[in-house]
Amino acid sequence: MPKGLSLRLSSAAAAELGRQAAVAGTPGLMHLDLVEGGCEQWVIRIRPGHLAGVPVARADGITLHAPASQLPLLGGLSLDYRGDLSGGGFLIRSGEGVSCCACGAAFSRTGSGGTTTK
Repeated sequence: MPKGLSLRLSSAAAAELGRQAAVAGTPGLMHLDLVEGGCEQWVIRIRPGHLAGVPVARADGITLHAPASQLPLLGGLSLDYRGDLSGGGFLIRSGEGVSCCACGAAFSRTGSGGTTTK
């Protein structure tokens, strides 16, 4: 995992990623990539398995991979998970230079580092 560019996982996010990976038949492996968002520039898409890329986070037996080209956008972010009776979802906890949508699922980088190749 590149130093200084890792995504942080809360214990709730790690537990839910682990659960989803096990259900999908890829224990311990999940993939994250960024797609263009509506309310902010980027939305995180999470899928089971190691589809491509490099490890960006490890916690509680789960390794999360992402495309290497998106590492600058992920630096300083934290991924959390919140669930309730009506469902649940992953939420982005912003760091410095990041603005998040009110829903918590999308973000934009302010200043440099706001673009990437796909």
